Amino acid sequence: MFVAIGIVVLLVMVFGGFMLAGGALGPVMAAMPLEFMMIGGAALGAILIGNSMHAIKLLGGGLGKVFKGPKYTDDDHIDAIALTSKLMKLLRSEGAVALESHVTEPGSSTIFSEYPRLQNDPVVTAMICDPLTLMVVSSGTLDTHAVEEVIDNAIKTQLHEMDEPEHMIQSLADAFPALGIVAAVLGIIKTMGAIDQPPEILGKMIGSALVGTFLGVLLAYGIAGPLGTRLKQINTHDQQIFHSIKQVIIASLHGYPQPLVLEAARSGLPPAHRPKLTDLLDMMRGR
Repeated sequence: MFVAIGIVVLLVMVFGGFMLAGGALGPVMAAMPLEFMMIGGAALGAILIGNSMHAIKLLGGGLGKVFKGPKYTDDDHIDAIALTSKLMKLLRSEGAVALESHVTEPGSSTIFSEYPRLQNDPVVTAMICDPLTLMVVSSGTLDTHAVEEVIDNAIKTQLHEMDEPEHMIQSLADAFPALGIVAAVLGIIKTMGAIDQPPEILGKMIGSALVGTFLGVLLAYGIAGPLGTRLKQINTHDQQIFHSIKQVIIASLHGYPQPLVLEAARSGLPPAHRPKLTDLLDMMRGR
């Protein structure tokens, strides 16, 4: 929503200010399609050269996320804490055998079914079930630090994949001004080939060439850069769900009481999205 509004405001202010200053949009609009073809086409080619198909698909998903917003809601973050806490409570009270069916087949688990959004999310279920499956296989004898290292590696891999589109968008933002210069230089070369033309024709040709520089800078600092920044913010919000899961598992394995387990997970959430500890405790008692 705000991304689309921001793009509209950007274009209206830039081109509106140009027109109010006495500029004519006609020459700019006439040159824009070919200049955009050169700059945008060069950017697309660079993406294809420097990335695998998997990375390109991630880029498409990242751009979609910018417009749709975070994948996980505040309720999802809270539910992830509650779900993991329930599983760890079951492990402590009834042992690894009682936990096995829930973590090996989360799709049919009665505990997971209380949180259908998370149950249908393969990334979250894997982040919860994989380390707990290790606990089941080892009959709960694994060292807590070893489990923490496994979770850290899983989170690191997931974050790398989530952050890749943001890095690609930022690389485009860095490249757009140079690609705009490429388009402008080609326009100047074309102008030099028509140096015998009258000044009014040469002026139009030089103006068209400069549209390339303008477009490259506008795309870099007005579009691509802010899109990359917004995607980074969204990913930071979504990634916290993995850290909350980790905190619940590790704090539980250390034998901390449930209020301290919940606080360890809750305190890592951003202040604007952090529930009260009392609300979490009431929710755990009510379910």
